Amino acid sequence: MNPTTAMKQCRLNIEDFLGICVPSCRMKKVAKQMSFHTLHLTVGEFDKMVRLGAFDNTHRKIELFRGELIEMNPAGPVHDDLIIYLNNWSMGVIDSSQTLVTSQTGLDLPEQSSRPEPDLMWLGSRRYKDGHPRASDVQLAIEVSDSSLEKDLQDKGHLYAEAGIIEYWIIDAPSNLVHVYRRPSAHGYEERLKFGMGDFVSPSCRESAVLHVDELFGC
Repeated sequence: MNPTTAMKQCRLNIEDFLGICVPSCRMKKVAKQMSFHTLHLTVGEFDKMVRLGAFDNTHRKIELFRGELIEMNPAGPVHDDLIIYLNNWSMGVIDSSQTLVTSQTGLDLPEQSSRPEPDLMWLGSRRYKDGHPRASDVQLAIEVSDSSLEKDLQDKGHLYAEAGIIEYWIIDAPSNLVHVYRRPSAHGYEERLKFGMGDFVSPSCRESAVLHVDELFGC
């Protein structure tokens, strides 16, 4: 996910949440009563919190992942550089009448109680002002990984496969590899490939779009 970014498995604790939503005079009492409970949210409940300004005074990047609020680390320069390269590459190879490219925007996975924000997505070309994209809109999802590699390979991989996202790439920055996951199932992706230096890869939705791994990593 985010390089340094990635999914820091740092749950927002209940006092943080209550400190945002409850007057300070009540916070300690309520937090004490609820301190042994994990807060699980639906996508609808998460949206309501956003609308009510629950996160307005935080300086944290937060994702909803399987019902839990996950705090993300800030991005480092390698992570940002790779996203910029992938965004520019994508814009040069897509057919804009068929595909829309977005970066770090919300993806609705209501059955998984999740609202991840993939580093890059290729979506069906339409407007999304009436709601976030769903899994059926995604032609390709990409996460750029540094310290988050195992989370992106395992946790995000299972989440995206379960939701039915047809193709998922993980950019493995430390190893200069591109992991390509295809054929989603309830148990994960059934096809898993690796592409290294000297290789090239294309998304199944547009085989003419060729990504050279050497050029991606600046080698």
